[in-house]
Amino acid sequence: NRLKKSHACFPLFCFPLQALKMKIKEVKRENGDRKIVPSKKKKALKLGPIKKKDLKTLVLYLKNGADCPCHQLENVNSTSTFLIMGRKADSQYLLTGIHKWDKKSKEFKKITKKMKNLKCPTYQTVFK
Repeated sequence: NRLKKSHACFPLFCFPLQALKMKIKEVKRENGDRKIVPSKKKKALKLGPIKKKDLKTLVLYLKNGADCPCHQLENVNSTSTFLIMGRKADSQYLLTGIHKWDKKSKEFKKITKKMKNLKCPTYQTVFK
């Protein structure tokens, strides 16, 4: 039953433009936003329009999230791995989802495996 619910979430994985497996080096508050600085090692599950060279300098922002209660970002240590989803807006990469990486969960493994192979629909423009 829980697995059926997870399959219903696949359209949501098409919304974020990137999905990464990574560790977080630090979380800062900056101008009303939260700034998430990842560690050097990152693995792209879904790259989207971001280029591999941009991964080296990637910094994510949680817009207006300086005071938001996010338990995933509260007690970050350098050994915790996360599934991070985000999108690019202007010149910044915005955090749209975060989930602690769960090696033991079979459901989580299935979702991440399908996420790698998921073919998201591309929408054609009507203007030429």
